[in-house]
Amino acid sequence: MAFHFSKSKYCRLWQCPKMVWLDKFRAEEAVEDPDRVARMQTGNRVGELAKGLFGDYVDMTVETATGLDLSAMMEKTKEAMDAGAEVICEAAFSYDGLYCAVDILRKEKDGYAIYEVKSSTVAKPVYSVDIAYQKFVLEHCGVRVTGTYLVCMNNTYYRDETLDIQQLFKVINVSRSVAKETPNVENRLAEAKKLLADDTEPNYDLGSHCGKPYVCAYWQYCSRNLPKPSVADLAVSLGSAMKLYDQGAVTLEDTVKLNLPLKASQERMVRHNLADLPDEIHKAGIQDFLDSLTYPLYFLDFESMQQAIPEYPNEKSYDQIVFQYSLHYMQTPGGELKHTEFLAESGPDPRRAVAESLCRDIPTEGSILAYHDGFEGQRLEELARVFPDLADQLLRMAGNLVDLEDPFKKGYYYTKAMGCSSSIKKVLPALFPNDPELDYHSLEDVHNGSEAMQIFPKLKDMPPEEAARIRKNLLAYCKLDTLAMVKILEKLQEVVK
Repeated sequence: MAFHFSKSKYCRLWQCPKMVWLDKFRAEEAVEDPDRVARMQTGNRVGELAKGLFGDYVDMTVETATGLDLSAMMEKTKEAMDAGAEVICEAAFSYDGLYCAVDILRKEKDGYAIYEVKSSTVAKPVYSVDIAYQKFVLEHCGVRVTGTYLVCMNNTYYRDETLDIQQLFKVINVSRSVAKETPNVENRLAEAKKLLADDTEPNYDLGSHCGKPYVCAYWQYCSRNLPKPSVADLAVSLGSAMKLYDQGAVTLEDTVKLNLPLKASQERMVRHNLADLPDEIHKAGIQDFLDSLTYPLYFLDFESMQQAIPEYPNEKSYDQIVFQYSLHYMQTPGGELKHTEFLAESGPDPRRAVAESLCRDIPTEGSILAYHDGFEGQRLEELARVFPDLADQLLRMAGNLVDLEDPFKKGYYYTKAMGCSSSIKKVLPALFPNDPELDYHSLEDVHNGSEAMQIFPKLKDMPPEEAARIRKNLLAYCKLDTLAMVKILEKLQEVVK
């Protein structure tokens, strides 16, 4: 049986050998992360830009109508190395069915250095695993590897009118971590050969690896026999939840039997599920929260996008660039509920237009309710930094923010349907089950912040009719976010009467 492996496949093997087996024998069970394509596109753009990091280079990429021509790329790589090329991008190698393309291969005095390009801002363990595999392949192809480096985004660099890629990227020497990982490569590949030669499903247990570095596409398949609820429901992050599983807990009862340390939100969920407790409502705490509000009352929600490669002056990698907001407001208790909104044009830097519109729509008095207000607060502070002439008013807004999540985060209002989360996506359906007015699934095109983030930059390239439809649906999504906040506050006011 032919054995073929790429560096991405090897990284999947590192995360969980069963994942690679499922790729071959049960691929139909995969449920792909909807953000995966966006991450790959970002990685491709970053990789293209990084090719120029060390000056002139030769690119080994050979594309055909059906994809990359790997054989041609390997031949081209050999020719470039024989010719003494200093910087080779997408240098392709193959050994015993193991294939890799090195992002940047740089000639040094006694050999070549590997530079792996990532769109992340931090060095993750899986990156050293990736590079160790490449080093293994190259050395078995007779290449002397003299250095191993990670190229990632420098999120302390703010661009000006022009982009300086020397400052945009940071180069990290990962030789020590790669050296620790290199001895594992041969044994891991031998395990994979044995695994893939047998169509009997292997028995690999669940664990924290299921959520690291990304949630496995086979999570639903592998966890199908877990009870509902289970420890997998005890954290927002699957990786964090499965740390409890690693300690021997499967059911919620197990966390009690094993006396595992839990956060207050987790303890609340366990207690309510095991004892089948009624809703928990602490009227005094809710009333204190309501008493802290000052009218006029504003309900604010931002939508933003993140760009690995900063496009605008005074922007750094992965800044949250606000392009839209929705604002419900009322002047007095029980007064008329009004709404206004703003959505910038796609393409130009949207921040100035957003900041100016905010300053027109929100005066300096009154409470500004946001859900998980740290996000809105940080965005207001960032806008104030970028636009000093508007800073006083923007910072006053930040000072007037009140977090609508607080009563739920503190446990003043809890129902089992919230699980261990106080996020609005859990609280809203728990308080208003089956309410069509508050159903995000009924929206068109845009159903969550991730979709809004991905679709806004594409508006500028759409035909006018399609762009108009998407703009309408972006506004509808953001408006529902602030309407949901209005309804949640009304529910809090209702339960203390």
